[in-house]
Amino acid sequence: MDAVDRITLTGVRAVGFHGVYPDEKRDGQEFVVDAVLHLPLRRAAETDDVVDTVHYGELAERLVAVVEGEPVDLIETLAQRLADEVLTDRRVETVTITVHKPKAPITVPFGDVSVTITRGRS
Repeated sequence: MDAVDRITLTGVRAVGFHGVYPDEKRDGQEFVVDAVLHLPLRRAAETDDVVDTVHYGELAERLVAVVEGEPVDLIETLAQRLADEVLTDRRVETVTITVHKPKAPITVPFGDVSVTITRGRS
């Protein structure tokens, strides 16, 4: 039953220089990341010790570092990099990452554009 346990972190904001167009890579823009981690949390509940879980403050900092890191063209690629980073913690069984690009260069009015991927251990 532990596999249904999860940690959800939403709305992590960072400026990145990702996009297909030169001005996106030059000027940068805000990206918003949501992460849902599936992992067993029983031990953390029993010990009441942060070392037995994923520290969500540290997780947020790692996600920001990826967004602020090397530019890519597609938010699909950025989402994969974020998922790969989360999965470096062997306790995480699967992760769902959503990358929002609220200032995407779209010529019509829109509220948001996002990509969501789910990755797990092979």
